[in-house]
Amino acid sequence: MYLWTMRHSHRRDADGRSVDCRQILTLSPQPVGTGGPLRIVFADGPGRYVPGGAPFGSGDVGFTRGADLNLHEPGAVRALLDVALARGWRPEERTAAEMDGWSLLEAAAARRRDAGPGDD
Repeated sequence: MYLWTMRHSHRRDADGRSVDCRQILTLSPQPVGTGGPLRIVFADGPGRYVPGGAPFGSGDVGFTRGADLNLHEPGAVRALLDVALARGWRPEERTAAEMDGWSLLEAAAARRRDAGPGDD
């Protein structure tokens, strides 16, 4: 079992401006202490979107011309978890790990589509 949390973050540049918009999904194995957390990071960039206000919802991440997910949906989080495990994340190692969410997105969105409605 896993607990998931999301947060939105920015880095400050030399002038104090907010830059590098990021959405971070953290998956923590349960019960506490049974494994290390995984941070799946979706950083803003060309051809990508992360939550930052209208017209997107707070959990929306995606490619402007392609796959997307809503990180508030349990089925979307499960699909990301399954892809991360298939690509080598080992929670039993008990150390924090980080993966680029964009490298997981298309495969997770495909899993989500294949699962069909009502998978949440």
